[in-house]
Amino acid sequence: MASSLLRAASRRSKTSLIPPLSGLDPNLSVWQRFMCSNVRHGERRDGIGGFDLSEYPPDKIRNFSIIAHVDHGKSTLADRLLEVTGTIKKGLGQPQYLDKLQVERERGITVKAQTASMFYRHEPTNSNYLLNLIDTPGHVDFSYEVSRSLAACQGALLVVDAAQGVQAQTVANFYLAFESGLSIIPVINKIDQPTADPERVKAQLKSLFDLDPSGALLTSAKTGLGLENVLPAVVERLPGPSGKPDHPLRMLLLDSYYDEYKGVICHVAVVDGRLRKGEKIESSATGMSYEILDAGVMNPELKSTGVLYTGQVGYVVSGMRSTKEARIGDTLFHVKSTVEPLPGFKPAKHMVFSGLYPADGSDFDSLNHAIEKLTCNDASVCVSKETSTALGMGFRCGFLGLLHMDVFHQRLEQEYGANVISTVPTVPYIFEYSDGSKVELSNPATLASNPGKRVTACWEPTVIATIIIPSEYVGPVITLCSERRGEQIDYSFIDSQRVLMKYKLPLREIIVDFYNELKSITSGYATFDYEDSDYQKADLVKLDILLNGQPVDAMATIVHDLKAQRIGRELVAKLKKFIDRQMFEITIQAAVGSKIIARETLSAMRKNVLAKCYGGDITRKKKLLEKQKEGKKRMKRVGSVDIPQEAFNELMKVSNVK
Repeated sequence: MASSLLRAASRRSKTSLIPPLSGLDPNLSVWQRFMCSNVRHGERRDGIGGFDLSEYPPDKIRNFSIIAHVDHGKSTLADRLLEVTGTIKKGLGQPQYLDKLQVERERGITVKAQTASMFYRHEPTNSNYLLNLIDTPGHVDFSYEVSRSLAACQGALLVVDAAQGVQAQTVANFYLAFESGLSIIPVINKIDQPTADPERVKAQLKSLFDLDPSGALLTSAKTGLGLENVLPAVVERLPGPSGKPDHPLRMLLLDSYYDEYKGVICHVAVVDGRLRKGEKIESSATGMSYEILDAGVMNPELKSTGVLYTGQVGYVVSGMRSTKEARIGDTLFHVKSTVEPLPGFKPAKHMVFSGLYPADGSDFDSLNHAIEKLTCNDASVCVSKETSTALGMGFRCGFLGLLHMDVFHQRLEQEYGANVISTVPTVPYIFEYSDGSKVELSNPATLASNPGKRVTACWEPTVIATIIIPSEYVGPVITLCSERRGEQIDYSFIDSQRVLMKYKLPLREIIVDFYNELKSITSGYATFDYEDSDYQKADLVKLDILLNGQPVDAMATIVHDLKAQRIGRELVAKLKKFIDRQMFEITIQAAVGSKIIARETLSAMRKNVLAKCYGGDITRKKKLLEKQKEGKKRMKRVGSVDIPQEAFNELMKVSNVK
């Protein structure tokens, strides 16, 4: 019945004025009547490309973001808001409409922040509003995407699961929005679940964030319950942009991605002034100028309008062809005008470094091309070229975390068909030498042993970790953090059942398997988030892996002195399982400096040279075996060892085990 009313409402809206909300069937629910009304309003489009953006001055614009912990319903809520405003049709297209990457669909996570412009009719004031919604990731590794999104917003919807309550990333995202000076509307989602306890969540919001519990919206994005209150709250409780329409143009470059036909497409927020197609703009960062070839809004696909006004968020095509030209956080302005550059936002800090090499050395150029394109879509990755004696030419890449690194590798393979080998992830260290000089290293292989230049001190990066767990798991979590050289900073109860703990931990102790082990010992109930802290002094040593006496630079790693021997033994044991046997003996060793701390031997494959001996003198058999032995020695001197990618993957799991 509701769908037939929707179709009827759609037909009427094209031929007549919009009937009042009260004109709908009174038997419909509030949610169905609300949605029908906004579908009709959403079809009243005119102007260039279907929209007349001049009707929306800054006081009729709301730029807001949806922030939450992983799997608290951000993308589903975004779907419902797009349907309410008629931006997308209900039931058509895929769920989580704004999650467009294949890796996002497969993993069920949001990796890339997406923007969508919605046209909404606010019934109490009988006014039309332009709402720019930005759906953000929830995982800790993609907090950079969240910080970029918040730079274009004046408010945020803080979504909290009614059953799970406040989680670690909820805390992190709240403070990101709070530091940006945004107005925050708490939304308690999934109230239709049997285990939902909205009152408990309201108490958590009050105690942790000092948010007024009476202002929290109760919703279920899955069923549509309570969603009729969300957009009115956005209009009434969030401020509009504070830009000046009569000032010279200033645009903030929020994001960019590469299109095969149009080149670099930039997502921008117009802070002051107005932009039209055909005008020339200049970059504050590079000094280069461009002509605007196209401009418009995301609705949610690209919709050309030819113009963008103050306070609006949209896209610009300016003919950029190089990925290095689109610098995230840059200020764009009209050529020959003088403006004060915008402050931008907090730059990305790379927490994990790893080497990327083509599986086939001849594919270096194609891998270089693929990484260039992908880094335009993901500006939070830093890339520099390097050479390994074991793997040839490749790249040293910096990532925001392990999941970020894994997603980057998966996108390289899925979107560009690249076949890559990745090395053991490391973190940036600072080493001080006997001559007083200091150097920051992200690649352990570059830490060469030089008798005339001895290392006298080392510093490693640390993080402040926030862990929220049920109270019955406090003991195992304290033990885990102590084993990882953690120092407790805070311990407090959120309510009678849940505990918030803060630890100062070395970054290298958490980058590989800490999160998985934390989930394991807490039966999946723990949530974890971290922010970077300062460097601290530590007893660190370089652990080398040697194959037949030759060091493999791609497998070198920095470890704590107390753990070196144990990690060395486990590394060589893992390698023995994954390296294929050759026609010659392979010696696998772990060494700290010139001291060998662990060794395994992979025996050689050999032909049965005694198969043709049926009885006879034993000296004949010994002669054949000695001859084979001499041949093996000669092969050992000239042989090379093939190392499969599985071996590198296993080394990642070993480097931080208990």
